[in-house]
Amino acid sequence: MDGRDWSLFLQPYEQAVEELKVKFKTMRTELKLREAYAPIEFVTGRVKKISSILEKAKRLNVPPDQLDAGIEDIAGIRIMCQFVDDIYRVAALIRNRKDLELVYEKDYITNYKDSGYRSYHIIVKYPVQTALGYKEVLAEIQIRTLAMNFWATIEHSLNYKFKESLPEDVKGRLKKAAEAAFLLDTEMTSIRMEILDAQTEFEEHSNIVTKVLSGIQNLYFYHRVREAAHYQMKFNELFEQEDYFGLQALSADIQSSIGKAKKSSDQD
Repeated sequence: MDGRDWSLFLQPYEQAVEELKVKFKTMRTELKLREAYAPIEFVTGRVKKISSILEKAKRLNVPPDQLDAGIEDIAGIRIMCQFVDDIYRVAALIRNRKDLELVYEKDYITNYKDSGYRSYHIIVKYPVQTALGYKEVLAEIQIRTLAMNFWATIEHSLNYKFKESLPEDVKGRLKKAAEAAFLLDTEMTSIRMEILDAQTEFEEHSNIVTKVLSGIQNLYFYHRVREAAHYQMKFNELFEQEDYFGLQALSADIQSSIGKAKKSSDQD
């Protein structure tokens, strides 16, 4: 190991990871608000461990003074999607961003590795403002489905155990597992609309329940105890019957009562 201060060396990468995580989570929230569906399920990130950086530098013959340019995944972001189509949508959104520079892309979904590994990789240059000034760092963004990520996590663990020299029988079983995972993704894509409709319906029902219960609490706040108790009993009945149309009407009645309570409170 060289004598560099690794904490200082890694700091811009740590900053890049944190900023990119926030930006992609914000993208998810905005898409959810605009379209009621976000192709991003969740976002994680990490900075490569020093031992992993040194091992990769040795494997790729990267000199110690060229780690910034020679190791492209010191900063890593992982974006998880529900469906394969979502991966390409997210890639297009990243491609059009102005706050980072795309270096190159690798489609390991269409052109999957011999091991069975599938994922979409984007290498970007990302600018960070450090205490000493402006610095561009390389970052790798991996976009995967949940099934792809499950397989890749297991494969990574096994490679670590066997020091990158997996036994042939394990390789074969992993490859079959990768094919099974991709078949699952394909099947989920084929019933995508049914899945999304079910998720939307569940979210709508959840929102109605939250609105009703929040409204009842507001009535207690305005000391409308009798009305609140009446609406609570009605809610219990409708919720037990899973009558969401009735709950929607109940919510409207509660909001009307809150409006009257507010008006009365203002007059007092």
